[in-house]
Amino acid sequence: MKHEEQANLRVAMENGRQAARGNEQNRFDNLLAEMEETILKLYRREPEEATTATPAAEKTSVEEMPIAAPVEAEPLDKAAAIPLSETPDMKTETSAAGNPLAREVGKVIEGDRGPVMKREADRGAAGSFHKRVATASFSDSFNNGVTAVRKNLIIVMGFTLFLNILVLAIPIYLFQISDRVLTSRSTDTLIMLTLVIVGAVVIQVVLDAIRRFILMRTAVEVAVQLGAPILSAAARASLNGNGKDYQVLGDLQQLRSFLTSGTLLSFFDAPIAPIFLVAVFFVHPHLGYIVVVSSLILICIAFINQRATAASFAEATNFQSRAMLHLDSMSRNSQIINALAMIPEAVRIWGRDMAGSLRAQVKAQDRNIVFATISKCSRLLTQVTMLGWGAHLAIDGQMTGGMVIAASIIAGRALAPIEGAIEGWNSFIQFRSAFGRIKNLLQTSPLNFERLRLPTPEGRLDVDRILYVPPPNKKVILNGISFTLMPGESLAIIGNSGAGKTTLGKMLVGSILPTSGSVRLDLMDLRNWDQRQFGENIGYLPQDVQLFPGTIKANIARMREDVTDEAIYDAAILADVHELIASFPQGYETVVAGDGAPLSGGQKQRIALARAFFGSPTLVVLDEPNSNLDSQGDAALTKALSHAKKHKITVVTITQRPALLSCVDKIMVLSNGTVTMFGSRATVLEAIARKNKEAGIMPSIEAAE
Repeated sequence: MKHEEQANLRVAMENGRQAARGNEQNRFDNLLAEMEETILKLYRREPEEATTATPAAEKTSVEEMPIAAPVEAEPLDKAAAIPLSETPDMKTETSAAGNPLAREVGKVIEGDRGPVMKREADRGAAGSFHKRVATASFSDSFNNGVTAVRKNLIIVMGFTLFLNILVLAIPIYLFQISDRVLTSRSTDTLIMLTLVIVGAVVIQVVLDAIRRFILMRTAVEVAVQLGAPILSAAARASLNGNGKDYQVLGDLQQLRSFLTSGTLLSFFDAPIAPIFLVAVFFVHPHLGYIVVVSSLILICIAFINQRATAASFAEATNFQSRAMLHLDSMSRNSQIINALAMIPEAVRIWGRDMAGSLRAQVKAQDRNIVFATISKCSRLLTQVTMLGWGAHLAIDGQMTGGMVIAASIIAGRALAPIEGAIEGWNSFIQFRSAFGRIKNLLQTSPLNFERLRLPTPEGRLDVDRILYVPPPNKKVILNGISFTLMPGESLAIIGNSGAGKTTLGKMLVGSILPTSGSVRLDLMDLRNWDQRQFGENIGYLPQDVQLFPGTIKANIARMREDVTDEAIYDAAILADVHELIASFPQGYETVVAGDGAPLSGGQKQRIALARAFFGSPTLVVLDEPNSNLDSQGDAALTKALSHAKKHKITVVTITQRPALLSCVDKIMVLSNGTVTMFGSRATVLEAIARKNKEAGIMPSIEAAE
């Protein structure tokens, strides 16, 4: 009987296990069915609907959810318990030991070959930091930063007022001890006075700490409000300059340093000085007059100090800026400097400007030290005068000894801000100059106001009688150039060295602006396009190829984070560089340095070509795209131009090699900044061949046919 019960129990347990497995399998089947339904909905969606999907729809995209088959029942239960709408927030990787490792979507890990992010690309401003600080109007950014600083400084001024009133606690304490406690010999009075003064001192210290905390956070707020606008405006302004505008970022650091310096606190304490002056007058008018005379002397010293040091400090700043420009040039050309043994010459050029800066700095600081010493001597003599005259008044019975000591301390507090301002006058001058440069940069930037966001361009390019005369030499680089390209057409620009080909290429992408005339994309002048939108719809391969420190994937994506892997892959395929990237040990995650290492010149050029084709641009400008390419690279470039033709991308190619002429629809010949020939490929090549034949020159371009 007992054996039968055990057998029945085993049968019941086995049935229970099978039922549990069935429930688990049903639960898993339901989950897979739900995922399959989501996949079908996703791939049935029209492209227009996909681009206008709501954030919620993007979150439920199955592309974001890596699906791993369950190995055991326990992980299956956990997977089934997670709502489908929550699974995209994490993507799961499995280690060699089989443990699930979760990490946030979008975090780039070097060497990781998995998908980075699966969501629709945002064609607008990229990145949360960009949205936080880079507003459309730089003038508004500047005004917002000034408003935030002004509000915080008003609060700090309020704390300073109460703090300076509490400073009177110590003189009052000395006065009461001298004139009341010592005469009455009352311990209770001493204890009560001490407790009150200790409380006042504690409050004073706390208020001082609070105002310093506020100033520190104000400095951070300035960096947050103005950092990205300054960098953006400097990048734009540098197109027409020598890169000096980037040094305005150093001016931002100067602003932050001044906001947390003791000099600013001295300026805050200066308006409170009249309160201490009134307190001295209450002690005795004679002592008040002494403080007034001393204050006037210190103010005169400060004025003379400003007039004597301002020019030298400005000269030192100018020399310092030039030295930093030379230093930046040395950094960018370090390979040439080392290869040609130019280090002594480079150091000499840098040292000449640095020496000029140091000479002007020493001259200004010497004068500042002299005036600071005079002001300190005046303040100490004021203390001696007050003590001596106060003692005379005390002997005469007009005041007590405690009042003399208290008045001396209060007078020192009244004069200290003026002396501190004189000592920190250099910091104030630098702060004022830095503030002026930042204000000028942000309020005069061409990106100072928001542009209308236009429809996606089709790729029509119109160049209308452009003239370019760069300052300061006033030499005409481009003169009266006009042409039109319809969407999908391609143009090759050829000509001798110095003809203006590269300058024209830069003008077509908005890097430089014409002196007169216009360059229009889809009938709209480039100056009237929203800068972000314009950059997203064009591609540019400069003659001097530069890659950014980071992965190949990030360089192709133009360092953007709000992009899909498909967009990066499509750009690589369009530029025909996918096979090249696949040959690298780490593929798209291969890290390149600022100088492009470990890539060769030709490989850098091909990666930059993929960057130019990223994001499905409607206009692409290629400046000598095959200058560093071998035969395999030339074949890939020709294939890329054919792909661009199929995708209706308008392409302008600047080249000296006949091989690329077979891939274009039109040819333009530039000579000394003017157009000598322009027309269809066959017409121009025929004209060139006829001209060469008449001149007795062996034809080298007809091979392009």
